[in-house]
Amino acid sequence: MEKEKLILRYIRENPFISQQELAGKMGISRSAVAGYIAQLTKRGEIKGRAYILREEERIVCIGGANLDRKARAKQEVRLHSSNPVTISESCGGVSRNIAENLGRLGCNVALISCVGEDKEGDWILQETKKHGVDISQVWRLPTQRTGTYTALLDHDGEMVVSLAHMDIYDALTPQMLAERWSHIAAARAVYLDTNLPADCLAYVIERCREEGIPLFVDPVSSAKAEKLPERLDGIDTILPNREEAEILAGFSISSVEDCREASRRIRARGVKQVVITLGGEGIYYQSEEESEHLPPYPTDVVDVTGAGDAFASGLLYGVVNGETLARACRLGMAASALTLSTGHSVSPHLVPERLEQTVNEYEKERS
Repeated sequence: MEKEKLILRYIRENPFISQQELAGKMGISRSAVAGYIAQLTKRGEIKGRAYILREEERIVCIGGANLDRKARAKQEVRLHSSNPVTISESCGGVSRNIAENLGRLGCNVALISCVGEDKEGDWILQETKKHGVDISQVWRLPTQRTGTYTALLDHDGEMVVSLAHMDIYDALTPQMLAERWSHIAAARAVYLDTNLPADCLAYVIERCREEGIPLFVDPVSSAKAEKLPERLDGIDTILPNREEAEILAGFSISSVEDCREASRRIRARGVKQVVITLGGEGIYYQSEEESEHLPPYPTDVVDVTGAGDAFASGLLYGVVNGETLARACRLGMAASALTLSTGHSVSPHLVPERLEQTVNEYEKERS
């Protein structure tokens, strides 16, 4: 709250002050300033100034919105046997999680997905809307059941197996997306996950290429990564994990050097930037200009579910607010660490100030 009051004071003194000038005066990053301004704009305390037009532009997330069920074992999991567990339910789905994360970070964000006309669909939409996400473009499909994702976690929080019931997304068509295109075309950036059918993925990728809309893609799983078209021109940034990167590159990854070659092969298919998530080994990113391997930020792991979505959210938040890929990846690592330390798929602690604090503390320790 103190930083918001300070921002308002500087704006009153100079209504046309730039975000970069605000960042310099306050000793924080431009992306942190952007987050505070977005929150103040949503509350109506800032209106109509030229320097906040960018924040008023929308990020559109297209893809899954599911009910997540987690069964956490009370002791080491024994396969082919009965295991005592505790069960919890929460809202999930890759794009829905990304949208909620971005909403918590003060971004103007909309979700395009589909749910059934059932109690699960009602709950997902109500909970998502609470966090500032525009859900007006989500389809309600009366003949379909809302998607579900069930994960079995070992007693230490590591995933043993997951089960996905996502038949509802097969009902989506390129024609349905075309009806929503005016909302998509107005976006500052689009985030797309591969829960959609292959023809829908190809449609969004091609339209974004034609219209110059920055597109971020999450392959979701090894099987779903294969639904992507051979040519990936139109994708600004793709965020596979190790297995998904191996599918996309046709190349086995067992080292950082392998990540470098796999990223080069994926970029040869038309992607501008590749960010490979490596779980406990951190991430590797590569663009035409730069590449780097980043180890994970230290944290006490409570639950791994949602950590990848949190990373993508932090990265996207950084990129759309003018940060370099290197800095955006660090913001993503911070978001992931904050999520790993909770039992939630979306961390309630995800706010711009905590991201900045986590990055700065870690970078200070490394230097």
